[in-house]
Amino acid sequence: MSDPGSVSFASRPARLSQDLFDLLFGGCRPEHFDAGEHLFMQEDPGDRIYGVLSGTVEISIYGLTGRKLVANIELSRSLIGEIGALDGGPRTASALCLTGCTLVSLSRVQFLDRLEKNSHLAIAMIGLLCARLRWVSGERSDQALLKIETRLAKRLLFLSGVLADKDGWIPISQADLAAFLGATRESVNKMLNEWRGRSLIAIRRSAIRVTNANGLQAIVDLDGS
Repeated sequence: MSDPGSVSFASRPARLSQDLFDLLFGGCRPEHFDAGEHLFMQEDPGDRIYGVLSGTVEISIYGLTGRKLVANIELSRSLIGEIGALDGGPRTASALCLTGCTLVSLSRVQFLDRLEKNSHLAIAMIGLLCARLRWVSGERSDQALLKIETRLAKRLLFLSGVLADKDGWIPISQADLAAFLGATRESVNKMLNEWRGRSLIAIRRSAIRVTNANGLQAIVDLDGS
């Protein structure tokens, strides 16, 4: 992995309701993308909007030195690439399929045409963009005010809800988790091993499982009290 970055995960991805999602992407043919496949890269032309039917997509920003900031993880009914599709500018981030994904998409022309013909859909898009802005503001506060321990607990709780398999295992290495938080691998390993000793989590190769969500939440609440 490149220089350590940090990850900011929303408490829940911004999504359209099922009926509005269906209205926006009605008639679109589902397409499959393999794990590890990019939908687009940062600075690519913003000529298309995607909707997630299934799978998990990582939205990341890269600095000039290659430092990576994971901006969000998008799930079912999430929209991807709406900013570029709205203003026609270059992509503000890269979109990578973390798992096999099934998506639908519209060209920018099709997208704007459907918004023009459906005012309630346009209003919903404004609401979605506002939700993303509110999340960014909250995440900036977390970065500035919360300790690494608290941020790690929050991320594990979130990842457990969106990425864990049927047995509760989150497919992430300790090195990647440290890079996501902008922390050293040693400091994150120390916290994870301490939490494993307290039976808050379980660890295996390239995976972590939350075994005591209330205990992790107590860590979060203590920093915020």
